[in-house]
Amino acid sequence: FSLQTSLSIWGWGSLAVVLFLVTFGLFSIFYFAFYILCFVGGGFVVTLLFGKSNSEKYLEQCEHSFLPCTSVGIPKCIEEMKREARPIKIDRRLTGANIIDEPLQQVIQFSLRDYVQYWYYTLSDDESFLLEIRQALQYALVQFSARSKETDWQPYFTTRLVDDFGTHLRVFRKAQQRIAEKGDQMKDQAEELVDTFFEVEVEMEKEVCRDLVCTSPKDEEGFLRDLCEVLLYILLPPGDFQNKIMRYFVREILSRGFLLPLINQLSDPDYINQYVIWMIRDSNCNYEAFMNIIKLSDNIGELEAVKDKASEELQYLRSLDTAGDDINTIKNQINSLLYVIKVCDSRIQRLQSGKEIDTVKLAANFGKLCTVPLDHILVDNVALQFFMDYMQQTGGQAHLFFWMTVEGYRVTAQQQLEVLQSRQKDGKHQTNQTKGLLRAAAFGVYEQYLSEKASPRVNIDDNLVAKLAETLNHEDPTPEIFDDIQRKVYELMLRDERFYPSFKQNVLYVRMLAELDMLKDPSFRGSDDGEGESFNGSPTGSINLSLDDLSNVPSDETVQLHAYISDTGVCNDHGKTYALYAITVHRRNPNSEETWKTYRRYSDFHDFHMRITEQFENLANILKLPGKKTFNNMDREFLEKRKKDLNAYLQLLLNPEMMKASPALAHYVYDFLENKAYSKGKGDFARKMDTFVNPLRNSMRNVSNAVKSLPDSLAEGMTKMSDNMGKMSERLGQDIKQSFFKVPPLIQKTYSDPDHCRVAAPIDDNVDDNIPLRVMLLLMDEVFDLKERNQWLRRNIKNLLQQLIRATYGDTINRKIVDHVDWMTSPEQVADAVKRFRDAFWPNGILAETVPRRDKAIRMRTRVAGKTKLLEVMPDELKHIIGAETTRKGILRVFEMFQHTQLNKRMVYVFLERFLETLFPQNKFHELFNKLHSRSKQMQRYKQRLHSTQAPSLQK
Repeated sequence: FSLQTSLSIWGWGSLAVVLFLVTFGLFSIFYFAFYILCFVGGGFVVTLLFGKSNSEKYLEQCEHSFLPCTSVGIPKCIEEMKREARPIKIDRRLTGANIIDEPLQQVIQFSLRDYVQYWYYTLSDDESFLLEIRQALQYALVQFSARSKETDWQPYFTTRLVDDFGTHLRVFRKAQQRIAEKGDQMKDQAEELVDTFFEVEVEMEKEVCRDLVCTSPKDEEGFLRDLCEVLLYILLPPGDFQNKIMRYFVREILSRGFLLPLINQLSDPDYINQYVIWMIRDSNCNYEAFMNIIKLSDNIGELEAVKDKASEELQYLRSLDTAGDDINTIKNQINSLLYVIKVCDSRIQRLQSGKEIDTVKLAANFGKLCTVPLDHILVDNVALQFFMDYMQQTGGQAHLFFWMTVEGYRVTAQQQLEVLQSRQKDGKHQTNQTKGLLRAAAFGVYEQYLSEKASPRVNIDDNLVAKLAETLNHEDPTPEIFDDIQRKVYELMLRDERFYPSFKQNVLYVRMLAELDMLKDPSFRGSDDGEGESFNGSPTGSINLSLDDLSNVPSDETVQLHAYISDTGVCNDHGKTYALYAITVHRRNPNSEETWKTYRRYSDFHDFHMRITEQFENLANILKLPGKKTFNNMDREFLEKRKKDLNAYLQLLLNPEMMKASPALAHYVYDFLENKAYSKGKGDFARKMDTFVNPLRNSMRNVSNAVKSLPDSLAEGMTKMSDNMGKMSERLGQDIKQSFFKVPPLIQKTYSDPDHCRVAAPIDDNVDDNIPLRVMLLLMDEVFDLKERNQWLRRNIKNLLQQLIRATYGDTINRKIVDHVDWMTSPEQVADAVKRFRDAFWPNGILAETVPRRDKAIRMRTRVAGKTKLLEVMPDELKHIIGAETTRKGILRVFEMFQHTQLNKRMVYVFLERFLETLFPQNKFHELFNKLHSRSKQMQRYKQRLHSTQAPSLQK
């Protein structure tokens, strides 16, 4: 039965399927399945929507009936966030001076825009965070401004800044000396110099060394972050400082956005060189100074850069197609470039071969040296110091000191007797007192040098000494009382083989010639770069006469010189208009005749006239130069009249009788008329100074130097005499008393400070109160290494600087300096500095792009140009005081110091540290910096060496 039932079901089912397919077709199966699926899906959707609405109603009922109330804070925060942000008012006042606040606000705005906003707006549109950062920066600036106004900046600018620079220069000089003592040719001398520099620094500072900060970029960034965080701790309110996110943002902006780029720029040697050239841009480069730099350069890169540029210019000139007068000009330029290339090649070969020899040592055993007479040595400051050192070595210092002391006594006595005579004419009698003082001074000289008790005693004819003693006992002293003995002492120094003859064979004599710029460089003699080249780079081989009376120009009467002004015109050079006079010169010799043209300005004539009238006083009454004219001095009529007057001046100057009367004048005339750029002598300021200094110098000559060189006992006697003369200063004249009687005792050649120590603030008892004298003397000590020289020279320089400052500024110089510091820190100057900072970082309101590093050849040529300009602007008066070679070495040493980025960074960080110590004196920044620099490797090695040296003594 079940089988039949199943068959019937399958039968009926099959019939139904067949009928369905026949009736609706084959595709009806798919339609049927789709209808079923839609029915099921619709039922599911209806069920889901109905269940969701019922579930929400049920949960709401459960929440109100079973769960506790929710806190009102969350809905309130959500409601506050949905509201529109209210504008926050920011107080734009920062320093109290609108002239400063305006550029400062622009700096803040640009900083936030370029360092924060460009990435912050990609995360959020909420500006409250930016406003908080801006408020924090402004608050810090307000606090910084308030501290600055309360700070006295005068000690920082006049003492600390100068001391730190002097210390930096001293460390550099010691490092150079230490490397020179090693004597070996190192592969990387620059790196060795940096290591030695910081080694010397830790020995001098003893508590701190900045080698890691200056040599490691990672440590430098860490140092700046720590420093900025300390500043934010001081300047920000505690609540803002505890906000780490904002604090880190501000810290990174200050350290990475401002301080690090600024320090990198200030430490870049190429930037410093360009700035030096810009500062002295008005000075034209001199050919002799340029060639001098080339011949003294020890940097192959500099020489190759100059050589490449000269070769490039040479190719350009040879490619020109010229005719007529331009051919001679181009030929001269080509010859000059060939000469420069030849000098560079010779110098490069010498440096590469390692055959560089000290010129002074080489000249001592090579060639014939110039002869400087003894009488010129005794009256020249530079030459006298070397002769004094030699006499001390040979034990003949007593003879030299006696000669100088007598010079001082003679002029002093003459001055006092003249004053006494003028007082007597007015009816005032003080004869006995004045003669008593002079007698005491004369007896002091006798006892110190000529008596039996004198030690050391001047060995001279006993009859002359006895005659002098008799005169002192029975006659009034006269200015000429020591003349006979002084003449004998001079002859003794001149003839005795122990003194002047041997001095000419000593290395000190060669160094003296180098300082006088009278030493010919024998290393160039016979080389490719020109035979007979002088040491100072003069292509003519002539000697620069530092001693005015050494004019060894041949006075050959057969040489005839004629000159006249043939034409005049007006020139315009870089916006400066001036008249130029063309001088045609004829020089006739027995066997030849020469003619050339040279061009001179009126200022050249004026300088030449001042120079020869200073040297030959009798010419001042004979030669009259046409006067200056301030307005309408370019009129053709006026130029023709001046041309006529200058012609008359030249004809009178070249008169044979005039040349015979002053034979040494020929040297100056030939130099003025030579076909080359005229080298001017003293400037107007120096000439004004000479009007003050020359009366003293001409009346005394070497008196002050002589008295300063006295031994202690006699100097003390002269000082007592000064005190007595001070009591009668109103009667005898205050100026003469100060000039001739107030003298310090002789100080032997020694250091006043230890070798390894900072440049201390006190220099001398008489110097500390005089700010400019202290600054100038400190810088001259360190730049020109005067403490290595005898103290006589240093005292001489100090007195000259005192006279210069007194004559220029008077007794109010300290007040003027304080006023100048106040001006430097005034709102106008601070605003100007902020504007320069803004324009440098954001020119035209746009963040400046990183300046690409200039090509090495351009940087090397910039170095050469910078050194040339520095050497060119050095006044000749400075060379006459301390010597040409010392001046040259000092200037080049300072320039070389700025050619090392690591050392420049050290100096910038020292200035920054002193600035913060001055601004926040109560925050113990000195101890903080010591801790920040405590990880220095040099400092750790120094402590280890110190511990190893102290350990044996502790064990004992």
